Amino acid sequence: MRITSVIRYMVLLITLLGTWFITQTYFHQSWKAVSLRSWLGAMNKPSSEKLPQHKCGNQKSCPQNYFAFRIISGAANVVGPSICFEDLVLMSSVKNNIGRGLNIALVNGTTGQLLKYNSFDMYSGDITKLQTFLQEIKHGTLVLTASYDDAATKMNDKVRAYFTELGSNYVGKLGFRDNWVFLGAKGLMNKSPFEKHIKNNKETNKYEGWPELLEMEGCAPRKMD
Repeated sequence: MRITSVIRYMVLLITLLGTWFITQTYFHQSWKAVSLRSWLGAMNKPSSEKLPQHKCGNQKSCPQNYFAFRIISGAANVVGPSICFEDLVLMSSVKNNIGRGLNIALVNGTTGQLLKYNSFDMYSGDITKLQTFLQEIKHGTLVLTASYDDAATKMNDKVRAYFTELGSNYVGKLGFRDNWVFLGAKGLMNKSPFEKHIKNNKETNKYEGWPELLEMEGCAPRKMD
């Protein structure tokens, strides 16, 4: 019996020593490794993780002698459009200066200064007001345009010709409840690269009776001469 008891005690002692050894060599080292990584991570982590801020909330900054802009069309007849230029919101629902139809802001192409803005009801408004507005635009002026609800019902050939002169590719195709955002300029020699257009199509419309909103951002070159 004594021999049996001794053997039992020896087995128990060996088991306890083995358990202690494994705990010390494996778990202790793992804990130190995790702690070290956590400590290094805490040391390298900046105190405040702020993403770079760009003008108008754009994805990137503009180079020197370029103006940052962001134009968002309206969404159906519910959410109004927004026009931002050089980090300044020129037109929006919050500013309470937008309306159904076409929303247009004019900016000096050299200084970037806002000249004037207006909205034109293209469903039941007086089209001659828009014709006069476009006709009076001076050379070197940037023209930022965003549609809301319907931008084409009242549009005529004269208005389309004015926008074509400003560099538009799509104004000739603009139809009832299409969405359209555009940045052009008076005196532009070529077509503007800053334009988006989406047709009102019941097969593809995101909203009932209206296509999805359009969003466009970019860098417009400053007029240097």
